[in-house]
Amino acid sequence: MISGMMINILLIALIILFAGLLLYVKWLDFRRPVMGMQAANRQYTIEMMTEFVKETLHELTHSQLSDLGLHEEEYKRRVNKRSELRKALKDCISGDMREKKYVKQFMADLLVKSFGLNETNIHEALPFDDIGRLTPQDQFEIIFYLYQKQYGREALSAIFEHYELDVPRVLDKYGNEPVYAVTVEDIDRIFMAEYNGDLTFNEKLDIVVQRIYQQYKGFSVVDELRDQRIDGVSGGVNGILTDEGLLDTYGSAGYQALWDENEQSNPLPATESVWVFYKGKSVHLAFLSFGSELELKRVCLNIYKYNHPGQLSESNGYKVNEMKDGSRVVVVRPPFAESWAFFVRKFDIPNASLQQLITGDNAELPIGLLAYLMKGNRITAITGAQGSGKTTLLMAMVEHINPTYTLRVQEMAFELHLRKIYSRRNILSFRETERISGQEGLDLQKKTDGTVNILGEVASDEVAAWMIQMSQVASLFTVFTHHAKTFRDLVFSLRNSLLKIGVFHNERIAEEQVVQVINFDIHMKRDADGKRYIERITECIPAGDRAVQEDEIQGKGSLKEMLGQLLELQYESRRQTQQRAFASRNIVEYKDGKYVVAEPISDANVREMTEQMGTDDALMFRNFLNHYWGVHDEY
Repeated sequence: MISGMMINILLIALIILFAGLLLYVKWLDFRRPVMGMQAANRQYTIEMMTEFVKETLHELTHSQLSDLGLHEEEYKRRVNKRSELRKALKDCISGDMREKKYVKQFMADLLVKSFGLNETNIHEALPFDDIGRLTPQDQFEIIFYLYQKQYGREALSAIFEHYELDVPRVLDKYGNEPVYAVTVEDIDRIFMAEYNGDLTFNEKLDIVVQRIYQQYKGFSVVDELRDQRIDGVSGGVNGILTDEGLLDTYGSAGYQALWDENEQSNPLPATESVWVFYKGKSVHLAFLSFGSELELKRVCLNIYKYNHPGQLSESNGYKVNEMKDGSRVVVVRPPFAESWAFFVRKFDIPNASLQQLITGDNAELPIGLLAYLMKGNRITAITGAQGSGKTTLLMAMVEHINPTYTLRVQEMAFELHLRKIYSRRNILSFRETERISGQEGLDLQKKTDGTVNILGEVASDEVAAWMIQMSQVASLFTVFTHHAKTFRDLVFSLRNSLLKIGVFHNERIAEEQVVQVINFDIHMKRDADGKRYIERITECIPAGDRAVQEDEIQGKGSLKEMLGQLLELQYESRRQTQQRAFASRNIVEYKDGKYVVAEPISDANVREMTEQMGTDDALMFRNFLNHYWGVHDEY
């Protein structure tokens, strides 16, 4: 009885299954012409293809392969391919060029093989065949692609140089002063001069795929710009976020009338805020726009994510991180900042040598002196404004530190990347985290066998005070960067840091501790044209160490008269240093486009530097001093 019931149930199930299959086949026969009609009427716009790519990649990376009934070998192959795609989609937004290239190629294959993109319908995405309908962004991306094929990562530099776009100009809506900006008219002029309409299907496909990629996984209109060999790129740093205030004041009709009546003074929206830092100049790319505030926000939320630095939130309104290629990225958001904004700062690691960085007449003078400061183990500060080249110069100076010394680096975010340049040296870098302060990182360095300590930036009172203490007892010598404008400002800033955290309570004693530590200050400067150079190299001389030079005594008269001259000079020296615990002298200066010698290095520093060098280096150092200053023959 039971077996008969089971047989009946199985028969009923088979009948239902068979009927279902018949219905499914009929439904497919009905849908086939409809699907064909949809394919025939499919829109090949950027938006439609972007949506298709998103859905397809999501399905490929999240589908259950076990439901497909694959053989073991095919199953493993599919799993490996999916893992590779997942990794590429995750890493392509971190500055990894190989993963970005892989994702773009995968997207191109999807569009051609699965979406049916071809030579005819590709013009629906971008009107390559009707240049009159191309937007300024379209024009730029076409020209930029052609230049990339020829110049690679120097493409933007080539465009700027060929058309002198990095020259200050007086432009409409920018006021009456010269500015650095590239306008819509500039792009149209370049496009008409460069584009002849001769693009192959693969070239058009590359341009379309890049547009889709930058809207889906990339960094919008700055995606390809970020990969160029430039100083940096930023967004969200000009314009207004909304028109709510003006709308409240004038109403929609009144605001539009205000726009039409006073177009020149009308503010730009923050979406038209793309800036590149090119050879020390901030250039506004006025022809590019993020399109919407949501797109700018998306870029800000994605561009800092390398190595999971934590969440950017209202309570934690900024993030400082690095990208996989060594770029530094800073992201800010409201309410900490008035708008969403990002700053990507790039460092030219391949050209990090003194010969590449220091150019101009008599550049051999500062190049040689900086090398000997490192060989002589001098505690050296590199000062200057933002973007003046402090970090890059510090990278280059490390080359001349004794290669047997162990280097320990403390930074807010990894910027120096010294192990990429000097991979065979004993170097370890630390950075601040949410739970580990710069003070704790510096304290730990004492236990890591470090000989030379390098501070990427002395930015806080705690780090400044610790740097002074560390330079006295914990390392052979220290090299650091600081934003001081003058040598006096540098000393006073470090002195004040010692006072603020309570290391010292007497101002005079704190100042004496600072000047006893710092030997030299290299001050970097960037002029209005973006040229970077060393403005001066200054030696710090503690007041108690100042000795009367022989050439200050006239050497005439009796012994009694010369003794009187000596006492007068010593009195004058004490009077001049009564208010300050130090004196400073410029050793090298930059004047009229040329590096010139100023005062000679003090005998005390020459003696100490020579003692730290090997025999050959010491001999070359003496020859160097004699060649430029004609002194110190006795050492």
